Amino acid sequence: MTTPPTVLFICQHNAGRSQLGAHLLGVIAPGEFHATSAGLKPADEINPVVAQSLQEVGADTSAARPRLVTETDLATADVVVTMKPGLQLPAPIRGRHVEWEFPNPEHWDLDGVRGMRDAIAARVRILAGELSS
Repeated sequence: MTTPPTVLFICQHNAGRSQLGAHLLGVIAPGEFHATSAGLKPADEINPVVAQSLQEVGADTSAARPRLVTETDLATADVVVTMKPGLQLPAPIRGRHVEWEFPNPEHWDLDGVRGMRDAIAARVRILAGELSS
């Protein structure tokens, strides 16, 4: 048995966009990948509206905690998905780099976050399909 590829999602605070990406990958392709997320300036907690939107699609966010992206993360991830162009990462990316552009949902209501969740889910489905083939 081979180890599942690691897919690292990165955004500024690791409270919204990157949490959506990692959790959605776990829902869309359970067990196929090791999905993780991190941020450049982590917030204290995951955005509660983001967590609620993820729970609606079956993601368990109870253990989700924003964390700082490390050089080791960037050196060991098979795929790094940055959720905003131009992020200043602390080290080079060793694996494949995928760059998406999603706005910061920090002050959004649930309906707004649902729209972003669904847009990220569509991208995650495509990425999972590419990585599985």
